[in-house]
Amino acid sequence: MVKHSRGNHLVFLITVGLLAWVVPGAGHYMLKEKKRAIIIFATIVLTFCIGLYVGSIGVINPADAKTWYLAQIMNSPMVAALGHLTTTAPENYLVFGKPNEIGQIYTGIAGLLNLLCIVNAVYLAHLCGTNRELTVKTPGKTGG
Repeated sequence: MVKHSRGNHLVFLITVGLLAWVVPGAGHYMLKEKKRAIIIFATIVLTFCIGLYVGSIGVINPADAKTWYLAQIMNSPMVAALGHLTTTAPENYLVFGKPNEIGQIYTGIAGLLNLLCIVNAVYLAHLCGTNRELTVKTPGKTGG
């Protein structure tokens, strides 16, 4: 029975991590941390959108800016769709100079911030599961 609960715990951790990646803050929302989830969602989405506003969709460039793309992909799988869009017709999404650099910085920082929030959500989920197992293993103990 312990192996079964560890398997369920692993599935729970993966679910929280994937939710936190697909929608920033969704992992915390699943853990009933609603205020934290709203703050995370607003911060990451606004930072990402400011980067797109400053530099246009052209800042998401999986072909020429691979390092920045790795940071940007941590925002959401939506970034992969935008990256595919910019690689199919790159001449339509050209951006140069400071707007490109600032846009890449903002979108990359948003992705790395979401990575930190994903790790935090998975860690909180692990703590919730560990505390749950401890209370299940020691029922009937009373103070004294």
